[in-house]
Amino acid sequence: MEQARPIGVFDSGLGGLTVARAVRAALPAEHLVYLGDTARVPYGTRSAHTVIRYARSCAAHLQRRGAKLLVVACNTVSAVALDMLRVELDIPVLGVIQPGARAGVEATRSQRLGVIATRGTVASGAYVRATAALDPRVEVFAREAPLFVPLAEEGWVEGPVPEAVARRYLAPFAQEGVDALVLGCTHYPLLRPVIEAVSAELLGPGTRVVDGAEATAAALAALLEDRAMGVEGSERGGMELLVTDLPDRFGEVASRFLGEDVSGLEVEQVDL
Repeated sequence: MEQARPIGVFDSGLGGLTVARAVRAALPAEHLVYLGDTARVPYGTRSAHTVIRYARSCAAHLQRRGAKLLVVACNTVSAVALDMLRVELDIPVLGVIQPGARAGVEATRSQRLGVIATRGTVASGAYVRATAALDPRVEVFAREAPLFVPLAEEGWVEGPVPEAVARRYLAPFAQEGVDALVLGCTHYPLLRPVIEAVSAELLGPGTRVVDGAEATAAALAALLEDRAMGVEGSERGGMELLVTDLPDRFGEVASRFLGEDVSGLEVEQVDL
């Protein structure tokens, strides 16, 4: 049956597991197939042409695995390749930028919205365009926060080091009157407690931090309901983990990103 087919999720590496985590929480009965393109990470420093080529190969592999729907759990791919994937694939495709932008628009009261993301996502202007389409009155201030990625992957998510990095990245927003901040990279939710604490300190205690992964999971749930594609029943769905390189390293840190023990799952290496 169509509903029983898995949901495909892909990212350039580990970060998209936070989206998979949010999807597992919102839609526990769904079976997920997650693909991390660890052989070609990071995508954020690549040209748009290269990112599109990589995205095509990841999407094609998940479609061959029988995915009924594709979640692009990568802000860079969502910024430059989402429209192409929607045209070329015969299954629904959901990115992370539009849901994150929508949640940011709903969160801001001053109509001044901050976004932190990778260099590629910021340079693409994707959050600015997505926000303008939703509410042109909201002004977007987007800044790069590249050091959050290695901190998340190394597990340095609390303490003086991530706090110092957060202060460096978030301080400019204080001059811009930002009252809501979108986490525009899928690694950043692991640092959310630190980001929230520093945001409250520098931007004000009422500052809202928006998790794009949670917003994407909510958008996915609505899409499945609208198209009658969701799994029925209460049995928890399974999960498959695929990578293009370093499966042992991936398995070591996947549990931290997913928030659940996946040590019993085999991490399969695939060739794209």
